[in-house]
Amino acid sequence: MKSKVYIAIVGLPGSGKTAAADFFRAQGFTILRFGDATDRGLRELGLPINETNERKYREDIRRELGMAAMAIKIEPRIREAEKTSDRIVLDGMRSWEEYIFLKEKFPSLIILSIYASPRIRYTRLAARKIRPLTATESRERDRAEIEKLNSGGPIAIADYVIKNEGSEQELIQELQRFLGTLV
Repeated sequence: MKSKVYIAIVGLPGSGKTAAADFFRAQGFTILRFGDATDRGLRELGLPINETNERKYREDIRRELGMAAMAIKIEPRIREAEKTSDRIVLDGMRSWEEYIFLKEKFPSLIILSIYASPRIRYTRLAARKIRPLTATESRERDRAEIEKLNSGGPIAIADYVIKNEGSEQELIQELQRFLGTLV
């Protein structure tokens, strides 16, 4: 039986997590996005999906279920995906507690950190077609993710780090190199 590959993509907003997930999708990986839990929750509450509501929902759900909340919510989706896929990517893991929860459930979990400087990330976030952020909003989101969501831990202990400050092609080359390390 083929061993399963579990990769969790981490990084601050605008670092390139979604671009990395798109690359893995094109390589035949199953992609599960942590942010889907937020989107689903907001839709259930009848609230618009925007930065303010997303942040409040993420913070509220973590107060209710603890800092591993999003991992708790995504685990059943991982279990379902395992039935049909042996290569699963988790896009956007945030907290240290999510990491601990998932690492206990999936010991072979690999953490891939995508890094870009604040200047580059804030430029990317301002240019997004969906939910663009101002530089001030970007700084506030960074601070909230680090201080309230404990996102620094998974980034700091990543198994692999890709610096994403160049072209999309350069990111793809780095991701291909990363895939080569899994063989």
